[in-house]
Amino acid sequence: MQRIVILTGAGISAESGIRTFRDSNGLWEEHRIEDVATFEAWQRNPRLVIDFYNQRRKQLYEVKPNAGHKALVELEKAFDVRIITQNVDDLHEKAGSKHVMHLHGELKKVRSTVDDSLIYTLNGWEQKLGDLCEKGSQLRPHIVWFGEAVPMIEPAMALTSEADIFIVIGTSLNVYPAAGLVYHVKKTTPVFLIDPQAEMLAGVKNLKIIREPAGTRVPKLVKHLMDGQPIV
Repeated sequence: MQRIVILTGAGISAESGIRTFRDSNGLWEEHRIEDVATFEAWQRNPRLVIDFYNQRRKQLYEVKPNAGHKALVELEKAFDVRIITQNVDDLHEKAGSKHVMHLHGELKKVRSTVDDSLIYTLNGWEQKLGDLCEKGSQLRPHIVWFGEAVPMIEPAMALTSEADIFIVIGTSLNVYPAAGLVYHVKKTTPVFLIDPQAEMLAGVKNLKIIREPAGTRVPKLVKHLMDGQPIV
């Protein structure tokens, strides 16, 4: 069975109503990165950081997977599908995808500030200042903040190198190290880039650019792949 590895970004979740960080009317227009998405911000004002992620988490409970997410589940009927996502939401899992790797953490989880291996799933959308891990340390959002290492990047690189088909959906490929994954694809592997703002990538062989939203184009691509039709 052929392995399809898929890298998804904010664009696929935006179609479900989740606000992105970098687009117009994005979350950064209300909050500076330095105030809510760095370890220094956490040290300086943990209450503000917790509130920021509480609001994002609350919104997550109000949205549903869209046609793009659902189409990727259908793809599992004919291929070995592995998803690497930059998104911290769980819309791929809600849709039914079985193999999802989160590069930047998971919004519905928190972790210890003294032991990164102590990770907990929140019961509901609200985390509180004073919530402690089993070692007595304050819990923090299970999010990879700017300036922090990305623990899952090496497993993601290894997975990408195994792809028979590589598909990038809803990402501008501006955020590293995730954006560099495309350069770990084998030279013979077809690469599809689906995003309204997609640009050509130097050094990437067999690349097809599809400048359409995920919700409309991903189902079409999935149908073509499952029917064994040429991609046009």
